[in-house]
Amino acid sequence: MSSDKPWHTCMFGQSLADNSAQSDGKTGGDSASTGLQRIFGHVKSRDSCAHNVNDWEGRPHSVSITEFGAVGDGKTLNTHAFDNAMFYLRTYADKGGVQLYIPAGQWLTGSINLISHLTLFLENGATILGSENMDDYPIIPGLPSYGRGRELPGPRHSSLINGEGLVDVIITGDNGTIDGQGAVWWSAFRNKTLDYTRGHLVELIDSQDIMISNLTFQNSPFWTIHPVYCKNVVVKHMTILNPLDSPNTDGIDPDSSQHVCIEDCYISCGDDAISIKSGWDEFGTSFGMPSKYIRIRRIVAFSHSSAGISFGSEMSGGISNVKVDDMVVTSARWGVRFKTSVGRGGYIRNVTVNNVVMHSVRTAIAFMGNYGEHPDDNWNRTDYPVIENILIQNVLGTNITQAGLLLGLPEAPFQNIRLVNIALDVQSENKNWNCSSVAGSYFFVLPQPCPELTKEDLF
Repeated sequence: MSSDKPWHTCMFGQSLADNSAQSDGKTGGDSASTGLQRIFGHVKSRDSCAHNVNDWEGRPHSVSITEFGAVGDGKTLNTHAFDNAMFYLRTYADKGGVQLYIPAGQWLTGSINLISHLTLFLENGATILGSENMDDYPIIPGLPSYGRGRELPGPRHSSLINGEGLVDVIITGDNGTIDGQGAVWWSAFRNKTLDYTRGHLVELIDSQDIMISNLTFQNSPFWTIHPVYCKNVVVKHMTILNPLDSPNTDGIDPDSSQHVCIEDCYISCGDDAISIKSGWDEFGTSFGMPSKYIRIRRIVAFSHSSAGISFGSEMSGGISNVKVDDMVVTSARWGVRFKTSVGRGGYIRNVTVNNVVMHSVRTAIAFMGNYGEHPDDNWNRTDYPVIENILIQNVLGTNITQAGLLLGLPEAPFQNIRLVNIALDVQSENKNWNCSSVAGSYFFVLPQPCPELTKEDLF
């Protein structure tokens, strides 16, 4: 589709629709912030949802990791140095907060446990390297809303960066890097030699007032950023780089968390760039903690195997009140995807996805009620999810293979699905939408959706 179409600039304006076409999936030497400014305009002039967490510029007590014997040669294991630093800083944490400074160098370590009232600051040129020895990641219980490890029954490996029950934690820097060195984990997954579920790059549990910003996270063993049971979380100005063929390396996965802000991020990964979750089948239903009040804006996403933005499939605690604005999704299997199944229960409702540009995406919009993976054989065969009140609007897609799948459940049809101002350049011969067990409406959608959706009148 060429930009001389009248709806092109009307729907998006030049900063999103035209400039996004310049992006090719590579940083090309630009910082993520520079690239986002080119696509979305001057990001600092735009609205922000990051005001719910204080971005402390300094802490009254700061130490360097070198004061605890750490060596930044990329070979010396510094796990004990990080442990000793946290032990020391805990004494001062409630006296205005503390900072652990990571200077330039390569700081090899196993699992790190953070403390409250902490800023972990990585200087430009500083890299925290995850150990490639799986024994450096202690075994911990599975999450109660999952009932087990996500990949394998039983417990799981801890993550590279961990925190539980924390308040006021900032992970930031001057474009430093946290590198999970995940290749050893990906190989074990592919070869089916894992004994326990992989850990994440960063996982914060039951914590609040969290900010993650101004860093590059790369080569995550599993999901990259996983706030679970958290409140007041901000992830901004982040670059996430996982190989496009690395298994299950989601970018950012808010899970049973509330008041989450994700903005101005560049994500290239081996699974969903962003996936909102809330627990798995009967365990998520019993735990009963939803994900809600989530804002996502100004995201550039690449994912060959999965989605730019997804909801579920682990959504048994419920997902609601989510607003997504200004995304560019390139070379993905799915653009926007809702996934659930019989046995999930829970709900996804009151979601708005607005102003999305897609390039070379196989399926632009997908609602799928047959995503049937379960934690055990005890899942409830009559626990049906509720999917309702979903608005997807102002979407432009070029080189799209399939416009959409809207496949609800016969026992629980998806309700009030609205599609508004959507133009998809479908390259395949079959331009039809595939729909069943779904109800809703549409206005100005090309190609025209399936008859299960009612056309809205202009007036």
